Amino acid sequence: MPLDSADLLARFLRYVRIDTRSDDHSADTPSTPGQWDLLRLLERELKDLGLSDVLLTAHGYVLATLPSTTPKPTPTLAWFAHVDTAPNLPGAAKPIVHRAYAGQPIVLPDDPTQTLTLETTPYLRDCLGHDVITASGSTLLGADDKAGVAVVMAAVRHLRQHPEIPHGKIRVCFNPDEEIARGMAKLDLAHLAADFGYTLDGSAPGEIDGETFSADAAVLEIHGVASHPGWAKGVMVNAARLAGRFLAALPLEFSPEQTDALEGFIHPVECAASAEFARVRMILRDFELAGLAAKRAVVEQIVAGLRAAEPRAQFSLTFTEQYRNMRYWLEQDMRPVEFAREAIRRAGLTPKSTAIRGGTDGSNLTARGLPTPNLFCGMHEVHSPREWVSLQDMTKAVETLIHLAQVWEERSA
Repeated sequence: MPLDSADLLARFLRYVRIDTRSDDHSADTPSTPGQWDLLRLLERELKDLGLSDVLLTAHGYVLATLPSTTPKPTPTLAWFAHVDTAPNLPGAAKPIVHRAYAGQPIVLPDDPTQTLTLETTPYLRDCLGHDVITASGSTLLGADDKAGVAVVMAAVRHLRQHPEIPHGKIRVCFNPDEEIARGMAKLDLAHLAADFGYTLDGSAPGEIDGETFSADAAVLEIHGVASHPGWAKGVMVNAARLAGRFLAALPLEFSPEQTDALEGFIHPVECAASAEFARVRMILRDFELAGLAAKRAVVEQIVAGLRAAEPRAQFSLTFTEQYRNMRYWLEQDMRPVEFAREAIRRAGLTPKSTAIRGGTDGSNLTARGLPTPNLFCGMHEVHSPREWVSLQDMTKAVETLIHLAQVWEERSA
């Protein structure tokens, strides 16, 4: 299938130069102004492609429709990608295209300690001869998920240019704030009006994810008792020390650095502490709801022990549901996964069903009644200055989407 890889690359490079970091301290949606810049650009580009019903909502969702080209009644598909990047590093990339990669170490110029090699990054061996794209070493590349954004844009562009390819109605949705687990919080599913969805937020070619973590966030706040340190004996209750005791009591076997495969974890992501007040922010992850509940119980037991040991302090512990394992719903109708596997095979790849040690917007969408597995778009080493993507892998993701639209049309009544 001849595809315009040059256009795909140009789009991706254009998108990653825009800083779209999300911010979980902000109550706004989108949480940062930079996301609006990319969302407005995508709104213009979708209009330029001739899609219908193009809309940028008040909460930063760009919606559009690629009309059906078949007389057959077919389910309406939705293709999703998020515009934000992780908050941990700057997001305005200075992308570098390493043409026809030949296996040499890739040294990122803004931080030469950041190096990609065949030994440290084994998948690079599968990308010999590819055009590998990195950032410069001081920022994220933003392939998570601007690779997905570019893939969706390239796929709808190709289908728009080739109306002879039969497919049903396709809805496009670009959203903010996935990285802070609020990506679908304000999306109106009734207005979207789709039957099945796919997020383009995965990694290696052929991957289809139908299972994710179930996820909660937790916040522990501790109010101590202030006192002049010279006369503090028997008076002061140091909130910072209590926060330290809490962190030390978290079981190491439940930490991200000690877990893999289908194991869950408790991850303290931020601690701000003074003698008077401390706040610890955590995320809890497990593939099973029972395991997630058990991790909640671990946190609660530690806090209960501290409360009993120091009754003069005030403790507040709150949990917030973030998303749930999409497997619970997809098992009831496997067509979205089965049809995606067929599309991947038609693209010349081997389907690889994986469980994500993380989540996608599809977790939330699936739980709300829109079955939405996750497809690959080529990103690697995300949330890191070593993040990279292969243009050829992204092109395979475009090809997979085009085949996917056809498979749904063929197998509809």
